[in-house]
Amino acid sequence: MANVVVKKIACPKCSETTDAKLFMSINATNEPTLRGDILDEKLLKWRCSACGYEARLTYPLLYNDMKNRFMVYLIPEADRFQLEDVELEQKYERLKGIRKRLAPDFNVFKEKVFIFESGLDDMAVEITKLVISEIVAKKYGIKHVEEGYLSMYDREKNTMGFTFFVGEDKEPYVQSARLEIYGKSVGIVSELAIKDKKISGFIKIDREWAEFFHENHFLTGVSLDGYQANMDAFRFDPMHKGVYYKVLAGIDALKKANA
Repeated sequence: MANVVVKKIACPKCSETTDAKLFMSINATNEPTLRGDILDEKLLKWRCSACGYEARLTYPLLYNDMKNRFMVYLIPEADRFQLEDVELEQKYERLKGIRKRLAPDFNVFKEKVFIFESGLDDMAVEITKLVISEIVAKKYGIKHVEEGYLSMYDREKNTMGFTFFVGEDKEPYVQSARLEIYGKSVGIVSELAIKDKKISGFIKIDREWAEFFHENHFLTGVSLDGYQANMDAFRFDPMHKGVYYKVLAGIDALKKANA
């Protein structure tokens, strides 16, 4: 059962109060309808009964997926790496092997759900994203691309895609990558992130974690599949254009970043 509380919220436009249902926790396995509603943001929408003003509510929410064995704790603007919730740990103390993550905003929350439902390792995804973001940064002539999310995963087509938001206007840019890159990240995480994987509480796995992990544990490698004609025949971007010169640019970016 979902944990729901009702609170009165004062409208920022007309100052009248309206009741709002706050879903403090959701069990996606037992209540699949709520899963769709939260990911579509329906459960977070609030409407003033007096003037019709609408807003998206932001508050702590625990998402529990027993089938896929993960929990994501949405805590707005969470700035810590680890959260130990004693009451929560006692409630689920019999459950082992549950991946627990902190999400500081709704976009990260949705990405974590997508990653785990796809059967992926979010640590490996973050490392892969960091490497790919350097290629995008090089394309735009900037130092870093701070915001980006996994937006596509296709095992049959051997590819995954990330949507990055670049520049002051947050222009969306999609960059795909072969799953071999992700596979290498999985191997690195399995070997070197053992301590982080053993942490019992909720942890925040994001770009900051990936950068720290990169600086302290491993070097990045990027490969070319032979000559340009051979590579462009098998490796291409979402527009189905060859990526030979993009990979060369990415290698140059990684060199300049001392990767």
